[in-house]
Amino acid sequence: MRVVAKFGGTSLGSGDRIERAADTVAKAVAEGHEVAIVASAMGSTTDELLEEITFEAEDPDRAEIVSMGERTSVRMLKAALASRGVDATFVEPGSAAWPIITDEYGEVDAEETLQRAQDLADDLDNVVPVITGFLAQTLDGKVTTLGRGGSDTTAVMLGKFMDADEVVIVTDVEGVMTGDPRVVEGARNVGNITVDELRNLSFRGAEVVAPSALSYKDEDLTVRVVHYQHGDLLTGGTKIEGQFQNLIDMQDEPLACITVAGRALRNRPGILADLTQSLRDENINIDAVASGMDSVTFYVDEDISEDAEYVLHERVVEDETLSSVTVESHFAVIRVTGGELPNRPGIILDIVQPVSKAGINIHDLITSATSVAIFVDWDDREETLKIVQEQTI
Repeated sequence: MRVVAKFGGTSLGSGDRIERAADTVAKAVAEGHEVAIVASAMGSTTDELLEEITFEAEDPDRAEIVSMGERTSVRMLKAALASRGVDATFVEPGSAAWPIITDEYGEVDAEETLQRAQDLADDLDNVVPVITGFLAQTLDGKVTTLGRGGSDTTAVMLGKFMDADEVVIVTDVEGVMTGDPRVVEGARNVGNITVDELRNLSFRGAEVVAPSALSYKDEDLTVRVVHYQHGDLLTGGTKIEGQFQNLIDMQDEPLACITVAGRALRNRPGILADLTQSLRDENINIDAVASGMDSVTFYVDEDISEDAEYVLHERVVEDETLSSVTVESHFAVIRVTGGELPNRPGIILDIVQPVSKAGINIHDLITSATSVAIFVDWDDREETLKIVQEQTI
């Protein structure tokens, strides 16, 4: 099996942990696996280096300075592997074997990087490359970086381009947990999770795998997250499944929006759950929900809107803090789902502005970590879909 193993800063945070990492890699090599390693800076070295740059530094100088953390890690890990009889070499920007090429702004040159990564992979049966994470270089040799979480990006990108069977992210958590174990008692490991699920969690604060890294994962590449104390690269932890795809979808049938207004709804704990439960009790499916300071809007299929209105009206009558319920019909929704949406500043404006310029009224706009839902009049749906496709494909 061909494996790209990324060791995070915490898993290389001391001499003992570097020894443990080397033991884990040596075990995999002894079992006959081809292994490439991506190493982060030890502990919080990168942050400490950044804090010491108290002067105005140009981007190339800044990149060179912060690269020292990763450059140290790969030398330490290579030496630890050599002491265990593993033939290893460190690979850093400036090395003849360096694989990741970007422009001066850090945009990856996929074609050049693919070729170099494949050249590196061709020698995996003879040597274990220990590669600096986070870093890249331009064709003329200037050091650049891949941004926050760049070591994860390095690992998954190389896993894809080197035709690896699996990428293993070695970190200080035993994979993805059902909740933050520092907060939630009884949190347990999740054995499997989809790329879609993890990316949404990552964009909302779950620090497991950098969202930018998962855009390089394809269907055939397994990504696993394991704890540095686990001792085995190929078992345990959380397996990340699937491939994130950019999709544009248009609802087949018209929707109705039902709005419940009430005084200070935002100060009513559980009111959204109560209203939703009322609809659920009548087997009414909710397509989307939008909330304001004093209102909640439910989108449902138009053909069941009267039933939904009746159910919610009963709640309005029963609850003196709820004022009224209104219904509007004949809406369409166009959804854009894509892993790169959060990485594209201004993407929502890029989608919405052309729709507005075409004279199409946007009834509602609902966003999540990796999706945008645009609600327009049913008769405007085809034109809106065309505009959105032109802006996002």
